[in-house]
Amino acid sequence: MKVSLFITCLADQFFAEAGVAAVRLLRHLGCEVDFPPGQTCCGQPAYNAGYWAEAKTVAEHTLEVLEAAEYVVLPSGSCTTMLRAFYPELYRDQPRLFARAEALSHKTYELAEFIVRVLGVRQLGQGLAGRRVAYHHGCHALRELGLRQEPLALLQSAGAEIVDWPAAEECCGFGGLFSVKLPEVSLGMADRKLDTLPPTSQVDCLTSTDGGCLLHLAGRIQKRQLSLPIKPLASLLWEAVQ
Repeated sequence: MKVSLFITCLADQFFAEAGVAAVRLLRHLGCEVDFPPGQTCCGQPAYNAGYWAEAKTVAEHTLEVLEAAEYVVLPSGSCTTMLRAFYPELYRDQPRLFARAEALSHKTYELAEFIVRVLGVRQLGQGLAGRRVAYHHGCHALRELGLRQEPLALLQSAGAEIVDWPAAEECCGFGGLFSVKLPEVSLGMADRKLDTLPPTSQVDCLTSTDGGCLLHLAGRIQKRQLSLPIKPLASLLWEAVQ
């Protein structure tokens, strides 16, 4: 099975280890992984800001870069949503490009989703035995892609304990441009979410499939001087194999 890794901007700039972990994990599971070198931003910032013409320019480039891929896998629920759900929306009135966007949509998956739903793997190893993990459900992964159990199942089958977090499914307040336009509200949402987290002495790390959410929460964790490591989901899943 051939997989093209779409690394995303935030993974490239802030969480390179997540990209490396994703490649290692997919190869461990028997996939042939390549990295299309022409890939750029998926265009989501422009799309969310209402600059659809600019988003289309980026999207058309991405369609070209990924056209020959058998599967496209991303360590990000947010960017997966852009390719799967929002690319077709961009081209509703352009049948030729809409068909290409639909074709890409049907072969695009977030990493944990791909492992469980396509590869049929639910047990990676026991490398997380005894680890107490707080899992943040990013809005795009949860609400657009419907991913709730897949990441949790992989973590738990590797021995991790998912800590009870009442606000695990609440928005962290990042929302891309939302955090720029309404920073006070954005920070308040992050603080509210962290207020509901068990004491850090009871949590070994916080993880999510989305780098933007992790950066946002990490900033507030640092500001509040909490001792809580942040790890991308892809990195934890690779540790599960060890």
